[in-house]
Amino acid sequence: MDIIIGKGPSARTIQLELPPFTLIGATTRIAMISSPLRSRFSGGIFKLEFYTNEEIQKIIKRSAKILGIDLEEKAGQEIAKRSRYTPRTANYFLKRCRDFAQVHKKDLSKESVSEALKLLGIDEAGLSPSDRDIMHTIINKFAGGPVGLNTLAAALSEEQATIEEFNEPYLIQLGFLDRTPRGRTVTASGYGHLGLQPKTLL
Repeated sequence: MDIIIGKGPSARTIQLELPPFTLIGATTRIAMISSPLRSRFSGGIFKLEFYTNEEIQKIIKRSAKILGIDLEEKAGQEIAKRSRYTPRTANYFLKRCRDFAQVHKKDLSKESVSEALKLLGIDEAGLSPSDRDIMHTIINKFAGGPVGLNTLAAALSEEQATIEEFNEPYLIQLGFLDRTPRGRTVTASGYGHLGLQPKTLL
């Protein structure tokens, strides 16, 4: 590999001999990588999939063992299905449920986990209060949509990037929100999750 040091006439080149190596890159925005650079990765380009609930449950069981937590099987299942398919979120919920159980002197059962997550505002689908606020705002203020991201962010007093990169992907994955050319709309499944009928105001 040639490295140029300095500028102009005084510039000099240093050659470094490198042993064979493998370069692995990761990105969430593959479209922003130029085609010539992507083609350099001759080993292939692969897409990572979300964890399944069963895989998340295995991670939770391992974390519980490391933390010395006696976790019931159904309690692990309850945490897994609300974790947004993300190990980091699952481990966070596990620790908060452990704290709740210790304070209230309860076993870490499905019932105590449900109580703890309810206090955190996490519903059975794993939606946080901010997720539900987005859907309620679209339904109440914009008749279910469509509404543009700028307008929605202003109505929620929230950053556009937070809505677009944190909340929307999970809501769209669950089928509760639809992103159309005209804006965001709440789907029939989203209404059903909130216990509402389409186009019905609260």
